Amino acid sequence: MSDSKNYLWGIDLGGTKAEGIVLGPGGLKEILFRDRVPTGAENGYQHILGQIKTLVDMMADKMGYRTTKLGICTPGTLDPKLGTMKGCNSECMNFQPMKSDLEKLLGMEIFIANDANCFALAEAQMGVIKEKFPKANVVFGVIMGTGVGGGLVVDGKVLNGLQGIGGEWGHNFLDASGGPCYCGKSGCVEKVLSGPSLEKYYAGISGQPKRLKEIYELYKAGDTHATQTIQRMTHFFGVALSVIVNIIDPDVIVIGGGVGNIDEIYTEGVESVRKYAFNNGVLDTPIVKPSLGDSAGVFGAAYLTV
Repeated sequence: MSDSKNYLWGIDLGGTKAEGIVLGPGGLKEILFRDRVPTGAENGYQHILGQIKTLVDMMADKMGYRTTKLGICTPGTLDPKLGTMKGCNSECMNFQPMKSDLEKLLGMEIFIANDANCFALAEAQMGVIKEKFPKANVVFGVIMGTGVGGGLVVDGKVLNGLQGIGGEWGHNFLDASGGPCYCGKSGCVEKVLSGPSLEKYYAGISGQPKRLKEIYELYKAGDTHATQTIQRMTHFFGVALSVIVNIIDPDVIVIGGGVGNIDEIYTEGVESVRKYAFNNGVLDTPIVKPSLGDSAGVFGAAYLTV
């Protein structure tokens, strides 16, 4: 099988596993390779590089050729100026020249983006946006889960920005009640709207630690503290996302992550965005659920090479 621009190779590099995929022209209907290896981040940076090589070798054995371009979804960001990784939760990757190291190791061109950007790209290229909003040119992807992130895709390409922090919505200031953030600031969007932050807020007002799914069930049953938690979430969701609408005015916003499963985001939350956006009380922006689930990262990685 010869190399072809029609085949897209990507790897989703997580903290515990690295997943590789090769997509044919048929996209979801033509997955030519898909497999995983353990990341082994606890064994250090060089071990991670070795595991990526192992996975690429598996992909090449299956396909019968080696690609010239590989996209990688990472748990952090490549600094365009320094050429090193930053903001990785697998801390051994921080300050490492991963792109250049992999290009030397694998002999191919490497494209790197973080998980939020890959999420947005995947949904734009082959997910809910491709299906329901095919004319959308500007897409903002939100991940609200253990952390909060954002990704910006314009004309089918990730917009990384001068410093590689394009779309980093999760670390804008939102409200002082969020408290200190690992990033060194305080009151970040992540400290108000992430799953752990919502759980912390509920425990603080109720005295009972609960998981977010339990809090949501209690909310639907009419629990006062759960109601306060969900109403606070939808309020601040609107305050935070209205900034994105005001500055970027995207054609579509897609919401991923566990917090995005709360239905009230798409009713009361959207109403809150409408209230705070600068558009005379009108909000035409579709705010939608994703369709690719946990697969978005690896699909987005593959599309980085286009």
